[in-house]
Amino acid sequence: VFGQSESEMSRYYLDEADIDTTRTLLESYSREAARMIERELPVPAHVFVLKSSHAFNILDARGAISTAERASWFATMRGQSRAIAALWTQLREQAGHPRGVYQPPALATPPCDPATLTSAPGASLLLEIGTEELPPHVVDSAIEAVAAAVAQLLAGTSLPHGEFRVDATPRRIAVRIDDIAEREPDSTQIRRGPKVASAYDADGNPTPALNGFLKSQSAVLDDLVRIEFNGAEHVALQQAQHGRTAAVVLTDVCSQLATGLHADKNMRWNDPALTFSRPIRWLIALLDTAVLPVTAGTVTAGRTTRVDRQAAQPEIEIATAQQYPQALTDAGIVLDRNQRRSEVLRQARELAAAEGGRLGDDDALVDEITNLVESPVGVLGRFDPKYLALPQQILTTVMRKHQRYLPVLDADGALTSMFVTLANGVCDPAITRAGNENVLRARFADAEFFWNADLVVSLEEFRERLAGLTFAEKVGTMADRSNRIAAVATDLAGTITLSPAEATTLARAGQLAKFDLASQMVVELTSLAGTMAREYASAAGETPEVAAALWEMELPRHQGDSLPTSTAGALLALADRFDLLVAMLATGAKLTGTSDPYGLRRAGLGIVRILRAHPALEQITITAGLAAAAQRLREQGVPVDESATAAAEELIRTRFEQRLRDEDVDPVLIAAVRTTLTTPVRADRLIGHIRDGIDTGGQRFADLVEALQRIMRILPTDTPTGFDRDHLVDDAETALATVLDGIPAAVDLPDWIDTGYTLVEPLTRFFDDVLVMTDDHGLRKARLGLLNTALRRAPSDIDWRDVHLLRQRPQL
Repeated sequence: VFGQSESEMSRYYLDEADIDTTRTLLESYSREAARMIERELPVPAHVFVLKSSHAFNILDARGAISTAERASWFATMRGQSRAIAALWTQLREQAGHPRGVYQPPALATPPCDPATLTSAPGASLLLEIGTEELPPHVVDSAIEAVAAAVAQLLAGTSLPHGEFRVDATPRRIAVRIDDIAEREPDSTQIRRGPKVASAYDADGNPTPALNGFLKSQSAVLDDLVRIEFNGAEHVALQQAQHGRTAAVVLTDVCSQLATGLHADKNMRWNDPALTFSRPIRWLIALLDTAVLPVTAGTVTAGRTTRVDRQAAQPEIEIATAQQYPQALTDAGIVLDRNQRRSEVLRQARELAAAEGGRLGDDDALVDEITNLVESPVGVLGRFDPKYLALPQQILTTVMRKHQRYLPVLDADGALTSMFVTLANGVCDPAITRAGNENVLRARFADAEFFWNADLVVSLEEFRERLAGLTFAEKVGTMADRSNRIAAVATDLAGTITLSPAEATTLARAGQLAKFDLASQMVVELTSLAGTMAREYASAAGETPEVAAALWEMELPRHQGDSLPTSTAGALLALADRFDLLVAMLATGAKLTGTSDPYGLRRAGLGIVRILRAHPALEQITITAGLAAAAQRLREQGVPVDESATAAAEELIRTRFEQRLRDEDVDPVLIAAVRTTLTTPVRADRLIGHIRDGIDTGGQRFADLVEALQRIMRILPTDTPTGFDRDHLVDDAETALATVLDGIPAAVDLPDWIDTGYTLVEPLTRFFDDVLVMTDDHGLRKARLGLLNTALRRAPSDIDWRDVHLLRQRPQL
């Protein structure tokens, strides 16, 4: 009964649903939901949100929803759902209908006063914050954030202590501090009051200012002393401050750590003031053997920790803080992240080697697996070798992205029909292996279906289907975007010299740009965009150069990713990113904090990386690329304000500057070449030349920089270039003019240093003998023009004031 229904509806969703009709339904349902909200009818509004969600899912299954469109529709449906919930609540309250009684759980209260607890000198602290399974990336960020918080909180105390360390697994964050003193040392605290002149009147009686100070401190006149502060005498109070015990100090520190956890995405749990990516389920706070009265939300600290859920004893008691690491080890938990990573690799490598295989370079995946398990248990699985007929990257993407399996390669690096999965804790290897093999079999069967279905579709038909994929609101379909990318790539190519073969490759790849986004494989596995373009293009008989260009236009996909190697691929990749930046910023996309839903920062850095890697593209400036993208959008009817291209240029410039800082380039050196940052190859070359000049140019370079700096100090910004020789009357200025006649404008700094050095002596003489800012207007204009002409002979895209600063600190 259900088999037929599932078969027919699957065919409908994947193959038969009419895209135009369904899109019309989606938009109509959404409008009706909005109208019902406006009419204050939350129940019908809710029904139409569900209908619009269903229509959206059908379009998504048909591959008719782009990434940008998906984000937009999610935001629309989420906003409508929120509005419906608020409206429903409001109407229920107005009608006097109860919504039910919810009694939030009582927050935990400290079971004792920490002042009643004592510890011996050299004690150890353990704070364990037990959570539900953390997302892998949160494990690493939690270690960094908690370590920084521990250092800051301890620095705010006077308690002597030894080293501390922070560890984390998917279920726990642990802080350990050793060699803790018994208490803080006693101290004397001075509270400064008003100046003596303001504290007493002419008869020596306390003024209101002094009385107010005494009252605020609960003190009397006899308690006062006098101190000097900033050259004036003040009254003050000296109060003995008794050091707090370690238990008091650390209870406060641990409480702040437990309640101050935050991740990049947080949720509220039982305590509205407590937000973290996962709820806190248990706490341990031990100072040697004593349990500190630490609370977080509804949880009170004890000495019980949780280990493997399948273990004979899933909860164990920790007797002392010092016993904690061994107790976890005995329970099979590897607390230290580096040790856990090593254990993951050791087991996986041994399992692969036992079958004559090896692991590939999967550092990122190993890092993720390390943060998914705390008791790693490796299991070797197999799949049907028939699936090896599929492109290797399809199979490895399914294994890595969907299942977090480590593919096993043979000695030549080819994929085998084996994989390694890492279970967490006690398991039956046979059951675990069978379960994972079954899941992977279904995944590969889907991939095989998509591959075969896509192969019977021509590239041109895929390209036509892009017209049914909306890229983003106001900027058209993916077909429009493909056309713009091809056009912008052609515009960029016009500024450089391409071989006939490169031009042919660029033209054909441009015609097919982004075609694979309409394929079933990429709809299902979006990370394969570009990869499938290469595979399908090769299968359709396109040249290897065209197939490679279609793949390379997606590069780099992330920081550290490989870059396009062909000129055609680089041009298409640049055009892709220029179009993305201008299109999204022109239509209102905003970058806030770390939020970057359209990958604009990544696109900006990608442009920089591509241009830096291709010196042959030096004539392509960031400014020109953005202008070409803006023009193609305007031709399509999309209004592009100059502020959008300016914002895009500033974004790219900022990413480049940050990249240079990450490469340890002095910020002053970056400032010296700032005008060239829109031409990254030129900027890199100038940075190297300036470094060489400072490091090896010796006194000649130093004197030349000093001379140019003297010009810039005296020269008004609006001084025109050129001068009237008839106004030059002094021998020093005519000598300088004569030298200038023999110096051409600079092209590159190294070639110009020797020539430019001939200016040093006449410039020095000029400044010694000539009054530049004379009262004679014509003479002053000629002398300033002469200096500006000398300055313009130097490379114009270097700020010599910054180079002068750098010369004072040569270690770049």
